[in-house]
Amino acid sequence: MSHMLEETRRQPETLTRILEHGLRATRALAARFKTARPRFIVIAARGTSDNAAQFGRYLIEITTGIPVSLAAPSIVTLYGSSMDLRETLVVGISQSGESTDTNAVLAAARERGAVTVGITNEARSALAGIADHTLLVRAGKERSVAATKTYTGQLLSLYLLAAALGGSVQADHLSRVPDWVAGALRCEPQIAGMVERYRFMTGTVTVGRGLNYANALEFGLKLMETCYVLAEGFSAADLMHGPIALVERGFPVFVFAPPGPTRASIDAVLDRLAGLKAETVVIGEAGAAASHPQARLIEVPPEPGVGRQKRLPHQDLYTPIPYIVPAQLFAAHLAETRGLDPDRPRTLSKITRTM
Repeated sequence: MSHMLEETRRQPETLTRILEHGLRATRALAARFKTARPRFIVIAARGTSDNAAQFGRYLIEITTGIPVSLAAPSIVTLYGSSMDLRETLVVGISQSGESTDTNAVLAAARERGAVTVGITNEARSALAGIADHTLLVRAGKERSVAATKTYTGQLLSLYLLAAALGGSVQADHLSRVPDWVAGALRCEPQIAGMVERYRFMTGTVTVGRGLNYANALEFGLKLMETCYVLAEGFSAADLMHGPIALVERGFPVFVFAPPGPTRASIDAVLDRLAGLKAETVVIGEAGAAASHPQARLIEVPPEPGVGRQKRLPHQDLYTPIPYIVPAQLFAAHLAETRGLDPDRPRTLSKITRTM
């Protein structure tokens, strides 16, 4: 069994550990932001962490109303631009804490008046030493080059950051996430049985919207890293603005379809894919593909202990962590079916340093 599969299966305990230990750091941040709430937030990251940052942008803007931007590190590292970052929070996300350009952005931000937060799995990393405050992912050593538990740990840390900023993130919903992920892991036998169909897949499109757009990007990255499949992640809206032209009969498309405000646009994409006779796989609750019988469904259970009548206005607010799990399982099993080692993708290493 690959380390990637093993680490994917360990995510419930990782998420539980983050919740148990993250409250102290969250309280300290909340106290600071109560007296000096940032007017603007910038998030710096690369790779999988950058996909987590994309999620953080949606989450923080939705729950706090504070504008968020994703950093372009080369503005600092290559162009040496000086920005006024007073009243700004700058967040650096890095699994290893050793991403050189992410760290450079954070260090420059401190010099220019920003409050800085680091989200990392390594307490003794350079990132942890630079940041004013650190949220530790506490995933333990990740032996696979392809990140799984650190990605979901970063997402959970961003929920805690949003809560510290006064966002409408509810602790009782977060407390259910580990059990929800445990439920999502039960789809592994189905996934292991279906990947043979995609053994010779060379290209695909992954689709999400809103809070799950980041998962579309992350799923695409995992397929490229571990299976060497050319995979492009799109927002459902962006797909319809041009890239849909590459979809033809039998072309594989993977779609995240949670309940909530994005569902109407996702259904419109599924209708279009049905008309094009694409090979469509839907990641969603039972019934997500009911009106699209041609699509295959990877079923994600609903949030534990929450009936449909009790759901929040933003019904997809807590879906991204459990919804990425089937995608991680799919990539790991597909790699093994293709005779590849998902733990050691060619030309890649666990720490990537770029400037």
